[in-house]
Amino acid sequence: MSAALQSSGPDSVLRNAHTSRRHFFRDCGYGVGKVALASLLCGRAGAAERPAANDPLAPKKPHFAGKAKAVIHLFMAGAPSQLDLFDYKPELAKLEGKPLPAEVIKGQRYAFIRPDAAVLGPRFKFAKHGTCGAEVSEVLPHFAKVVDDVCLLKAVHTDQFNHAPAQIFFNTGFSQPGRPSIGSWALYALGCETKELPAFVVLSTGAGISGGAANWGSGFLPSLYAGTRFRNGAEPILNVNPPAGFDSALQKDTLDLVADLNRKRLGAVGDPEIATRMAAYETAGRLQTAAPELTDLKKEDKETLALYGVDPDKPSFARACLLARRMVERGVRYVNIYHEGWDAHSDVAGNSRNNCKTTDQASAALVADLKRRGMLDNTLVVWGGEFGRTPMVESNPVLGRSQGRDHHPQAFTIWMAGGGIKPGVTLGRTDDLGFHPVEGAVHVHDVQATILHALGFDHERLTYRHAGRDFRLTDVFGKVIKEALA
Repeated sequence: MSAALQSSGPDSVLRNAHTSRRHFFRDCGYGVGKVALASLLCGRAGAAERPAANDPLAPKKPHFAGKAKAVIHLFMAGAPSQLDLFDYKPELAKLEGKPLPAEVIKGQRYAFIRPDAAVLGPRFKFAKHGTCGAEVSEVLPHFAKVVDDVCLLKAVHTDQFNHAPAQIFFNTGFSQPGRPSIGSWALYALGCETKELPAFVVLSTGAGISGGAANWGSGFLPSLYAGTRFRNGAEPILNVNPPAGFDSALQKDTLDLVADLNRKRLGAVGDPEIATRMAAYETAGRLQTAAPELTDLKKEDKETLALYGVDPDKPSFARACLLARRMVERGVRYVNIYHEGWDAHSDVAGNSRNNCKTTDQASAALVADLKRRGMLDNTLVVWGGEFGRTPMVESNPVLGRSQGRDHHPQAFTIWMAGGGIKPGVTLGRTDDLGFHPVEGAVHVHDVQATILHALGFDHERLTYRHAGRDFRLTDVFGKVIKEALA
């Protein structure tokens, strides 16, 4: 059965009858429950090779031997100011208070300011660090210590200039909800090496996420491949412990009954979402044992807790980063950590300083900790937001804004480390005003293609048939950033 038949969308209805495919298969008497479940395990040409076992999340072979087995994506939602953190532009200091040249801003669109707004210079001092000599802002003292282990991409650009569509675009390759996220593609293609934990986990800190669950949804892939949201607190997973009076024997009997009913229903209608539900129950049962051990950070030594700056009893970005390392150790394939709060329409200096205090130490610690444990070579770490910030100032007395920066999709900075990425290099360059890329420009689709490459996949061949055509994460665009590969 092709992946197209797994869809429950409009094209899953037979044209010549008012009968859905699942009811057709139920009535034709082929024992289609087994066929439907097998359809989750049979990839189309170009997709990952599937094992002959009734486990859609069993480990699968990639197109080639990828360097990364897992990805930890530190998503700085709201968009950090690259001009105040990574992309030092002394020319902006000279022009502060004056408008940019007309030829630079010609034809540009912005969310909250006019293109001829005055220039705002860098808010912090920069210095070169490491053997590689990367220039880093003074508000990133911990990142400065690991610059020799990361690859800085300083000329990234995107198609979107508002938060929700830009976040969804970065994570799914499309600006509207409904497409699979990178993590979902990774699970569909590679499976997972753990049975005790969800294969794709999402945590968040800060003020919320503009793009919402569309950032980690499975889109038109079976919902089995969607991210599982953990809370960033003492109890990351709700309802892990049975309620009072509900002992293990009663729970087992209840789950066995539910499993029997689900198996019968799957055999009757052949709906792959029933297989998803069955797998969810099984994972939930295993979580009751695995989750308390995973989240007990007091078992970490004092040196590690100090490295991340973690208080085991308090929710924090640092706690999420340490949990991410523990998850990857236990076979989790993809971890997203969203830290919302970088949207500096006012007081970009204060915003950057405060967010760096929250995220800098733990981000750098994650790289250092993975390296010292021998895990960095096969774990890809990605850090960055959905776009950048303007060289021009945003000041709006009506909205109470001053000394801020607007959205800037034309050029921004992200960094990557581990998982086959070349360490200690800076790729790409923007013009003297930090406005446009002038060397080594890379698109968001290129970043996505590179992440898939690190996992062992050709982004042009990793496809899923839906609505009558083959879809891929990078749509019809994207190229691997070969200069970033070790």
